[in-house]
Amino acid sequence: MVNHNLIEALALEAGIADKMLREAYGQTELNLEEILGAEVASLGTGNIVKGRVVGISGDFVIVDIRGKSEGQVQKEEFEESGGVTIGDEVEVLVEETETPDGSIMLSKRKADRIRGWEQVLVSRKEGDIVEGKVLRKIKGGLLVDIGVPVFLPASQVDVRRPGDIGEFIGKTVRSMILKIDLERRNIVISRRKLIEDEREDSKRKLMDKVNEGDIVRGTVTNIADFGAFVDLGGLDGLLHITDMSWGRVNHPTEILKIGDEIEVKILNIDREREKIALGMKQKEVSPWEEIEKKYPVNSRLKGTVVSLMSYGAFVRLEEGIEGLVHVSEMSWTRRVNHPSEVVNVNDEIDIVILEIDKQKLEISLGMKQTEVNPWELVAEKYPNGTIIEGKIRNLANYGAFVEIEPGIDGLLHVSDISWTKKVAHPNEIYKKGDSVKCVVLDVDRDKQRVGLGTKQLSEDPWVEAIPSAYRPGMIVKGTITKITNFGVFVELEEGLEGLLHISELSDQKVENPLDVVKPGQEVDVKILRVDISDRKIGLSLKRAQWGAGIDPDMRADIAADAAALRDRPTRGGMDDHGALGTDKISF
Repeated sequence: MVNHNLIEALALEAGIADKMLREAYGQTELNLEEILGAEVASLGTGNIVKGRVVGISGDFVIVDIRGKSEGQVQKEEFEESGGVTIGDEVEVLVEETETPDGSIMLSKRKADRIRGWEQVLVSRKEGDIVEGKVLRKIKGGLLVDIGVPVFLPASQVDVRRPGDIGEFIGKTVRSMILKIDLERRNIVISRRKLIEDEREDSKRKLMDKVNEGDIVRGTVTNIADFGAFVDLGGLDGLLHITDMSWGRVNHPTEILKIGDEIEVKILNIDREREKIALGMKQKEVSPWEEIEKKYPVNSRLKGTVVSLMSYGAFVRLEEGIEGLVHVSEMSWTRRVNHPSEVVNVNDEIDIVILEIDKQKLEISLGMKQTEVNPWELVAEKYPNGTIIEGKIRNLANYGAFVEIEPGIDGLLHVSDISWTKKVAHPNEIYKKGDSVKCVVLDVDRDKQRVGLGTKQLSEDPWVEAIPSAYRPGMIVKGTITKITNFGVFVELEEGLEGLLHISELSDQKVENPLDVVKPGQEVDVKILRVDISDRKIGLSLKRAQWGAGIDPDMRADIAADAAALRDRPTRGGMDDHGALGTDKISF
């Protein structure tokens, strides 16, 4: 008979419980051969058995598993778990029972994984939190050891996908089990999901305890052109660039960097949209608090140019206090297109406080107000009627700008160039740089304008000279100067033109005036009308060709005009009939 103690010992060494043996064989006493037969059966390929390390030979660890021969395990499999010592008891997986040299091939790594998988199945479920070391980078993500290797997809590594997930290799990470696939023995975990859930919980706690006006600490997590995002512990708040400092901040990176721990004040909480506005400068007293007392309107002081924009220059009066000098406030006389024409960054300049808007935190400044306004003196120096001489500085469609003195220009409008000639553009008469004599017509100090005229240097011939020299019914000589589709302009004398309408060219219907007259041609024309109010003279070629006598159709008009001339009061230089004493009029 076999000793029962020996049976129990052999059964335990082989990993088979005494109860299982008895149930398997249906008897209470077993002989040695039967027990050994059962032991050999347990050493079949794919089974996990217990053994004891009995030696190390080359690249193999020798393990006694109570079989016909000892088993071998690759030494590197023990090195993965911290090494091996003779006498250690281990669990191994039987890979081969009969190698060519008669040994048994075992695997500790595979046995550990199977035991780990069994342990996970027993102790873990989807949604559980696990912790493990990142082993290596694999296709699509990371391999993490939580007792068994599990898959952490790249998209689940962090809330914001890192540039290189390889930076997590060797680190211990906490994650949530997303999926357990029993059939494929595969587990997928997510670090991102765990972070999001924890942040959501922290967010709820944060929103419950914070209030507007609270001073809190946070970590800068991201920086944009418009501001910085600060993690307050579960929720990011926005620190806008305008709330970072009372002074000028061109970009948030001038003050902050990612990872900085900062103290901020909660300015606004939108609990419905879960948004928090933060401020740094609000922790300090605003320098704008008593701005009107420190910088009264019209006070003069110095400032430093800190920034130039197309519309003006920003000037720092003190740290946190800046004002704007608009381009229109830089010079009384000079047209400033860009502030760089007058000032540069870091220049120290004299300025005057023009206006303060405390609500908008804006100060309007002026540079020209530090000097005497030359326009204050223009009206005194150049009263209406003053004759001046200056150079034409610029030409526009509507007139010429004449420099009266440095910085003071007057406008010679096209309508004030000649009494008799219709000037469409000043370049018909002048060019830039020409010297011209003018009369000051009007000075508008507020709009900084001076109106000039050249025709006013002489008497208006339309008042007396032209009506006297050119009367309806007269036949006069003239030269064709311009031909249009509606008629012909005829120069009667220098600077004086009349209009010969197309209907007055011929007794026949004229389609094109060029069929009758040519530019430069001298013609005899009859005066039909002299319109003093509109300053126009109407002419007729066909009526002049009817004969030297007066056309009967015109007798009534001539009689009426003659009566009007007789009744007109006489003026110096004219006879009792309103005729000038000379035959030629000069303009």
